[in-house]
Amino acid sequence: MKQSVAVNKAEQHVKWTEGLKALLSKFKIKPIKLEFNTILKKLIVPILSIAAFIGIWHVGANALRQREIDFRVEKALTDQGQAAADELKACFAAKTASCQTNTLPSPSQVWSSVSTLIDDHYVIKQDKLDFINKTAAVNAKRVQAGQEPIIYTGRPSFIDIVLTSLKTVFAGFLLALFIAVPIGIVVGLSDTLRNAINWFIQVFKPVSPVVWYLLVFMIVKTLLIGSSSDNSFVISFISVGLCAMWATLVNTAMGVSSVDKDYINVAKVLKLGALQKVFKVILPSSLPLIFTGLRITLSVAWMVLIAIELLAQSPGLGLFVWEEFQNGANDSNSKIIVAMFVIGIIGFLLDRIMLIIQNAVSFNKNATA
Repeated sequence: MKQSVAVNKAEQHVKWTEGLKALLSKFKIKPIKLEFNTILKKLIVPILSIAAFIGIWHVGANALRQREIDFRVEKALTDQGQAAADELKACFAAKTASCQTNTLPSPSQVWSSVSTLIDDHYVIKQDKLDFINKTAAVNAKRVQAGQEPIIYTGRPSFIDIVLTSLKTVFAGFLLALFIAVPIGIVVGLSDTLRNAINWFIQVFKPVSPVVWYLLVFMIVKTLLIGSSSDNSFVISFISVGLCAMWATLVNTAMGVSSVDKDYINVAKVLKLGALQKVFKVILPSSLPLIFTGLRITLSVAWMVLIAIELLAQSPGLGLFVWEEFQNGANDSNSKIIVAMFVIGIIGFLLDRIMLIIQNAVSFNKNATA
């Protein structure tokens, strides 16, 4: 009897499974097979590594904080006596605002700074709206009279700072693209030009972003002499573009020079013009290397942007980090760590976006990180 019931259950299970497969097939839905190894590699291991990173960070931050506390208490004991040392120790234990350490912040402190920066963004956003509403009538009259409208000059929020940095890096990236790709194509088509310009590339490619900034500053301030406008954005994006364009220039020239000669011969047989040959034969064949260069250029542009914004006093992430370092407030170190994570995450996302575009327009669909 039990054996008969077990057989019936097995038959029902088989029928149910076949019915489910038929239903999925009808709606063209493929069953998902989640193997434990895949889940382990793709989900569990990354989560565990993040938890381990946060745990090590927490322990290290607390150890550094305690080291600074011990030093300061010992110094108070030596200079002022036991009573002063006990008072300072109690102050640190209470975690009051007057007794804060100036060392690596803990994960909880950084998370608190994230919340503070977000709250500040909404406060500043509301201040901007109030200012716009308050000056709307006055600005309308000024515009009618041919005068410049009154603009908001308050401090930017952290979101505004991030958007400024993104605007600067994209402007610099586009400048690098428009300079490096055409020059790379021309150089790649001619061995003579490639040999003639090689010294120029090798000399200027390793130049520091600080030096590029100084060079651009010399030129732009002379070209715009007498102008009262803020030139920090122009100087910043030109410096970023010139500093980051070399990978695209080299890869474009290499890609063009390594195009299969059979393709060039076919273009000759078809009597394609110079521009037709470039756009229909050379560029499609060179796209994988060109996009590799563009990915490197965008990464370099995002890295050097921080130093250049600091020097140019452009209101971006570079200046934000420097001002927080100079500020020395209780949460300054935490805000610097927040900026560090934002810089890293944005850099990663920019690289992924470039990879997606590369796979979309290139014949090589197997491009990976």
